[in-house]
Amino acid sequence: QVQLVESGGGLVQAGGSLRLSCVASGFTFSGAIMGWYRQAPGKQREVVATITSGGSTDYADSVKGRFTISRDNAKNSVYLQMNSLKPEDTAVYYCNSYTIWLSMINRWGQGNQVTVSS
Repeated sequence: QVQLVESGGGLVQAGGSLRLSCVASGFTFSGAIMGWYRQAPGKQREVVATITSGGSTDYADSVKGRFTISRDNAKNSVYLQMNSLKPEDTAVYYCNSYTIWLSMINRWGQGNQVTVSS
């Protein structure tokens, strides 16, 4: 059974920082492109950042220079360091494989709420 457990979210003031963690199980993590995604109320889920098994990264324009994605294959974990947070970053954040994002398979965890106050 695939499991994705996100943690580290919370309430933070604009300009603050948070670090999200995701522990994955139930699939071959080391070979998977992983990503962080977010969904704000009334909006579609969007890609925030992705990272390949070798550590190559890509970011949405809205978070470039502020967010950093990383992974530890030995721990089946993905991380998202979020700095200089803005109110528009408020959303539920999810981790998942990029394959799932590209597919129509509705396999997502509970996500982790990030709320940034003005």
